[in-house]
Amino acid sequence: MRVLLCFILAAHGAFAGGPVRFRITLDPSLWDQPVSGRMLVFLTNSQQHRERLGTGFGPGDVWVAAMEVERLAPGGSIVLDPDRKAFPRPFSEAPAGDHQAMALLDPDHSYARTRQNEGDLYSLVIAVKGLDPASAEPVPLTLTRRTAGRPKPADTANVKLVEYTSDLLSAFWGRPITMRAGVVLPPGYHEEPSRRYPACYVVHGFGGNHLAAWREKPRTAMVRVYLDGSFPSGHHEFADSANNGPWGRALTEEFIPHLEKLFRLIAAPHARFLTGHSSGGWSTLWLQVSYPEFFGGTWSTAPDPVDFRSFTGIDATPGSTQNAYRTRDGKPLNLVRNRASFEDFVRHEEVLGDYGGQIASFEWVFSPRGEDGRPMRLFDRATGEMNRDVQRAWMKYDIRGLVEAGWGTLGPKLLGKLRIICGAEDTFHLEEAVAMMCDFLKSKGREEVCEIVPGRDHGNLYDPYRSYPDGLAQRIDDEMRARFEAARPGR
Repeated sequence: MRVLLCFILAAHGAFAGGPVRFRITLDPSLWDQPVSGRMLVFLTNSQQHRERLGTGFGPGDVWVAAMEVERLAPGGSIVLDPDRKAFPRPFSEAPAGDHQAMALLDPDHSYARTRQNEGDLYSLVIAVKGLDPASAEPVPLTLTRRTAGRPKPADTANVKLVEYTSDLLSAFWGRPITMRAGVVLPPGYHEEPSRRYPACYVVHGFGGNHLAAWREKPRTAMVRVYLDGSFPSGHHEFADSANNGPWGRALTEEFIPHLEKLFRLIAAPHARFLTGHSSGGWSTLWLQVSYPEFFGGTWSTAPDPVDFRSFTGIDATPGSTQNAYRTRDGKPLNLVRNRASFEDFVRHEEVLGDYGGQIASFEWVFSPRGEDGRPMRLFDRATGEMNRDVQRAWMKYDIRGLVEAGWGTLGPKLLGKLRIICGAEDTFHLEEAVAMMCDFLKSKGREEVCEIVPGRDHGNLYDPYRSYPDGLAQRIDDEMRARFEAARPGR
């Protein structure tokens, strides 16, 4: 039976030694060699016992503090000062009372992207009674457990794992870089060995990966290819980038041709379709616009900002003087609708890791590389002030701006190939940028491209609605099949 440890503090700080610190020890029976990484300590005054502590995609009721650790030896300890790097505030400002605490060491610095995952070392959750964080003895925590890894997905009759070493990406990084996909084969695939199929390339949102393929059932006459957009920097969005490398070229020049040979796919634009949600929605729209004659259509839902005049509510375009944290009248700028400000979201992310989080991920895709070898930041993390040089560089990835500037050439190539669907109450205000792009497309006579769905947010957009009573996924499948049939040569 799991034991809940209790750390009893004397009342009124009789043994107090200043603001609370955490003494974290690596149990030598857990790990037999020095380990480095990002140490996180979680604290909550929730009275409901929790098996583990951690934070979600945005701020919640758990406080978190962090520090970098180098070569913590088995049996060794470090002292973490939770006033130096913490969210939502220094721990010494937390309310006095009963708390729960847990430590976690993140060796591969992936917590900001995936939260607790394979290889993370962590302690039991302990109850800390009567804690006054402003005046307390150090709280002891011991790393005694290691997060188990998930087994590599096994091929089934209808779902196959594909891993491919990209020459283009490997040359950029100077080490082998693997592209991955989960491929879902349609019913009857094995019974018709001479039949060739169209493909639907699916891109997940931030924090996801290609493993969604193993949760799918064969449901269409297409091969569904679940691409992996995850990367240590966050989500590479299949864009060629100064920091992440040439992911768009690698996909279109290497990986898709490889998949087409493996799975009897029709190697033609009219048989290559795209769909994705959130970061996947941006990725698929970017791919269709960047390679308009390679793909036959995209169905992009709730895409990341497609017009940087509203980068989740911020005007990030050149010439804008808007602050990232404040509206023009000085009020906190909201990011997560009715829940968290942009500043709170960013400060939370900065504690979890210095790369791999959602906002940092955008900079890894869109920003130039700085003198320190890292992406240049769009805005100062302390003040929210925008970097004008970075604003100008980002415009290479402003989808609406690119489509408008190149409409004379792009317009005919994109005819019938764009579908953008977003909830009118998107959780991250993404409908604002979608509406801006849709206004331009409507001005060019492309009213059919966009749908902003009343009453829907980021999470429930796919639920049945009057314009898609069987669900949005089914409507997208039906429209792809119709598009394929209409564009098929000889029809």
